[in-house]
Amino acid sequence: MIRHLVLFRLNEGVERDDPRVVKGVEAFRSLEGRIPEILSWECAWNISDRPIAYDFAINSAFEDAQALHRYVEHPEHRAGVALWREFATWVIADYEF
Repeated sequence: MIRHLVLFRLNEGVERDDPRVVKGVEAFRSLEGRIPEILSWECAWNISDRPIAYDFAINSAFEDAQALHRYVEHPEHRAGVALWREFATWVIADYEF
């Protein structure tokens, strides 16, 4: 199994209620059940106020590296990524578990 963990940081001056952000969150929340390779899917706003914390997280699981690759290339995932590029940066960790 592969864990796919993504942490997003909103760009300077961008707030959670920005319409672009709202649309981006909706795009990622809608992926569960729409992309068959996703075995588990969690996405939510960070609740920590620590200055090193990121703003939004996705924690997902895939059967193997090939399934993760199919997810990454899926048009709905790519559309969500394009939205987030407008207002955030992110880091990713993929690991076996």
